[in-house]
Amino acid sequence: MTHDTDILIVGGGLNGPSLALALAQGGLRVTVVDALPRDTRAAPEFDGRSYSLAIASTRVLAGLGVWADVVDQTQPILQIKASDGRPSEGAAPLFMHFDHTEIEEGPMGHMLEDRILRPALLAAMDREPLITQVSDARVTAQQIDAQGATVTTESGKTFRARLLVGCDGRDSPTAQRAGIKRTGWDYGQTGLVCAVAHELPHNGCAHQFFMPAGPLAILPLPGNRSSIVWTERTQTAAAIHALDNAAYLDALRPRFGEFLGEISLTGKRFAYPLKLTIANSFIGPRLALVGDAAHGMHPIAGQGFNFGLRDVAALAEVLIEAMRRGEDIANPLVLERYQQWRRFDTMMMAVGTDSVNRLFSNDNPMIRGLRDLGMGAISAVPALRRRFIREAAGLTGELPRLMRGLPI
Repeated sequence: MTHDTDILIVGGGLNGPSLALALAQGGLRVTVVDALPRDTRAAPEFDGRSYSLAIASTRVLAGLGVWADVVDQTQPILQIKASDGRPSEGAAPLFMHFDHTEIEEGPMGHMLEDRILRPALLAAMDREPLITQVSDARVTAQQIDAQGATVTTESGKTFRARLLVGCDGRDSPTAQRAGIKRTGWDYGQTGLVCAVAHELPHNGCAHQFFMPAGPLAILPLPGNRSSIVWTERTQTAAAIHALDNAAYLDALRPRFGEFLGEISLTGKRFAYPLKLTIANSFIGPRLALVGDAAHGMHPIAGQGFNFGLRDVAALAEVLIEAMRRGEDIANPLVLERYQQWRRFDTMMMAVGTDSVNRLFSNDNPMIRGLRDLGMGAISAVPALRRRFIREAAGLTGELPRLMRGLPI
């Protein structure tokens, strides 16, 4: 039976195009199908998020030929400070402080805005002859048989591939149609996301304030701007999000503080419900899940997209090596290699972010005192600081070749 393509990716956000580029470099034909029109996905106002890219993630983007197109519009992360805080009180006296000079690889990471990265990925796919892009096409059905996978779009058009990959988000319809269940829970929190301009320079320092309702991240962007990821209880977040810009800033200022001077909003505001959701299996018959389709975790560590790129690098390496050995790339034993590589690592990160969120999203005086002592102790021991920096930079564990700066 003939196939339209080797691999069909459902979902054209960030992970889908990244995977397509990695696979095409290995000689595989890839089709990327997305439900949204291309112009919508490429629009500057489409998604207001920014991403804290670990060193390992920047290596992946460099290997895909994308990093050179965006690096001039990134902000290197030179320091990270994490502390307890309360609105209007500022940071606690004991805190964690990490500096990029403690590792040899350079900045601990880079901040990059979605509005810059997304068009760069689309343009990179345009340059790759082995990638076919299909936009404004919602997949409504999929069928798996011994020879391949067939998907049908809302318009009735069908596509057939050797392997189907779901990159279609935390509520992945691809996973649902395959009968893959999920484990997780709602945090009762919402992430309020915006960008602010401020009077004083941030000097490349990322701040994480652990407030009683949830963490507030202030992440440096190019110029005197910062990305804000502000976690609040769901009901409170809804009320804040409904405010006009002036009132929204009035609510933010007591939490933000005055260390960067006066602040003002730049661009639109967004709100994202927060929940933990892990697919019970990352694979199925002629199927693999990548990124949020496989796992969605709390943004407290800023690792969501970084872990998606780990999936991309691992799956691409597994499939390309299988193809070179003459194996069926959708053989269950091949796909199991991907699952074994990624599932344990993902579960550990999910448990870790969940535990940290539970530990810090409260105002219990005894717990608060103990965690402040813990942060102070970590910051005082150079070996612990260096370990945390290397973890945050994505430099530990069994890394795929792309994350080590090597071609597959």
